[in-house]
Amino acid sequence: QVYMVESGGGLVQAGGSLTLSCVVSGLDFSTYAMGWFRQPPGKEREFVATVDWSGHAKSYAPSVDGRFTISRDNFKNTVHLRMNSLEPEDTAVYLCAVARGHFGSDGHDEYAYWGQGTQVTVSS
Repeated sequence: QVYMVESGGGLVQAGGSLTLSCVVSGLDFSTYAMGWFRQPPGKEREFVATVDWSGHAKSYAPSVDGRFTISRDNFKNTVHLRMNSLEPEDTAVYLCAVARGHFGSDGHDEYAYWGQGTQVTVSS
């Protein structure tokens, strides 16, 4: 069984930073791409970032590109999302997800397992 535990969310002022982490167990973490998605209040889930199995290939949503950085540590089965220059529009529940293969994408269907999510609230 796959277990995923996210942490690092919280309340931050606009312009501040947070780092989210997601620890995964129950599968061979190093062979799967990982992704971060978010669900703002009253809106649908949206893609944030993805990193391939090796940690070298990364992709971001235009709204976060240049502000957020995704990374992974295959020795610790962990994926991180460093978020800088946070804006009130970044307020959402952030979820990590395990892709179905080596490479991720921005599509929900490409991910097999999802965490419970961690709340990020950015005040103006």
